[in-house]
Amino acid sequence: MHPAAPLESPPGPPGPRTSRAMLTAALLCVPSALLILLVELEWGPLRTLDGDIARTTHRWAVAHDGLTHASRVLTDWVWDPWTMRALITVAVLWLAFRGAYWLALWLAVTCAVGTVVQQGLKAAVDKPRPVWPDPVDSAHFAAFPSGHALTATVVCGLLLWLLRVYGAGPALWRTGVTIAVVCVVGVGVTRIWNGVHWPSDVVGGWLLGALMVALAIATYPYRPGARAVRLA
Repeated sequence: MHPAAPLESPPGPPGPRTSRAMLTAALLCVPSALLILLVELEWGPLRTLDGDIARTTHRWAVAHDGLTHASRVLTDWVWDPWTMRALITVAVLWLAFRGAYWLALWLAVTCAVGTVVQQGLKAAVDKPRPVWPDPVDSAHFAAFPSGHALTATVVCGLLLWLLRVYGAGPALWRTGVTIAVVCVVGVGVTRIWNGVHWPSDVVGGWLLGALMVALAIATYPYRPGARAVRLA
């Protein structure tokens, strides 16, 4: 890659990827809105399912100290929202260094909006977290949606999109997808295992995070095929 090679394509008409992102966003709106409604209404079957899964995983967490310790390390350090934000910050600085200022700004704003949406929904829904007589971990603020799950989904989704747009080779693309899936699924599992979230909180974080990624991609003006750079 030459130092002066431009990373950012000029704005152009929506391409196939933008259209797919619009369709994906439209499809994700339905389950996201439905889940928020069911949580807000405290729908009985959902509460029962949440409770059954949470009680079962909490018993496992209490009984398996080693796994629980590893889960806490992963969720509090490796997959913590601040770790995810640090990854995005690195990507933003790299894009800015390469001269892709608009893309860097778009990436930073998208993640900031994700944090605002997450905290706004937590305050609006105000769903209590699980409470245990023998907790293995602790967390603050309201439960829905899971900030860890939402942030990991947004960050991993955006970074995968950047890899795809700028021509990542097959090996790099497969590696990126594998790491993203492990991070997004893994952080959700650890939040339930540690007893700080109900399953619906995690599913809500995944759905809303994916929705934000789809909306961001659908509204970003770039011209497919105008790329000047390949990452691998």
